[in-house]
Amino acid sequence: MIEMLTALLTTAVLSGGVLAIASVGEVMVERVGVTNLGVEGLISVGAATAVLTAVSTGNPWLALLAATAAGALGGMAFACAAVLVQASQVLCGLAVTFLGVGLSAVIGHSVAGMPVPVTFAPVSIPVLSALPIIGPAFFAQNLLIVPAYILVPAACHYVLFHTRHGLNMRAVGENPAAADASGIPVRAIRFWYVTLGAALAGAAGAYLSLAVIPSWSEGMVAGRGWIALALVIFAGFRPFNAAAGGLLFGLISAIGFLGQARGWPIAAPILNMLPYLGTLAFIMLPAVLRRKRRRGGEAPAALGLPYFRSVR
Repeated sequence: MIEMLTALLTTAVLSGGVLAIASVGEVMVERVGVTNLGVEGLISVGAATAVLTAVSTGNPWLALLAATAAGALGGMAFACAAVLVQASQVLCGLAVTFLGVGLSAVIGHSVAGMPVPVTFAPVSIPVLSALPIIGPAFFAQNLLIVPAYILVPAACHYVLFHTRHGLNMRAVGENPAAADASGIPVRAIRFWYVTLGAALAGAAGAYLSLAVIPSWSEGMVAGRGWIALALVIFAGFRPFNAAAGGLLFGLISAIGFLGQARGWPIAAPILNMLPYLGTLAFIMLPAVLRRKRRRGGEAPAALGLPYFRSVR
């Protein structure tokens, strides 16, 4: 029983890291009033770029950096259209998704199915890795686990809720006209945080192809970008909650893997559906909780709305 729980939690932590990184990045984007539906495409581009760089250089850290840069470039393209030109955020996000998925298929064609020569291998922390159940899951994993679940969410949480800059960000997401009247650069803040969120989506792609599934194949992202968007709502637009949601979603996926490995009398397609059924539950749960509590977890008031400076 202990071995099964250990394997389940280890798989959950590993697979949930992709969602944790991507959803925390999207929290920052949506906190400044922008909805980027292009996360799926950005993760795809990041995953393909990471594998190409790893094959070319033999350095996983350079691969991570390249994937992050690729995500940032995609985010800048989206920000130029949705923030500067003020085109529809929904249409721009969908365009980024389709372009990212198609571009990743093209650039990753030469390495499709090829084992990655260098990956982020598990590293055991003395003493802590020997703890029952949680030791192998949290302290004998790859080095990206700590940034995914602790460092990145902690940094984003601190900036959002414990700095004056974070107050400005939230003001931009709630009332951009009032923020602009106070001298806060609305467009600049939106542009750079869209870029930051996209960079984290690219990094999530590198995590996927260098730590979770050490290879590249078309379609390997398998909807994780859309799931990350749902986790932002589930998390109430808070970074730590988003990272915890990634872990919970990783647990749901791990249960499906475990069921197939142990031959549970449930059809494999049903087990494969568990993550997407979980997505529906994650979307509905915040609405139910808000109806009961009538407070907390609301989206920024200006989310998804372009800001026209001449309209006050």
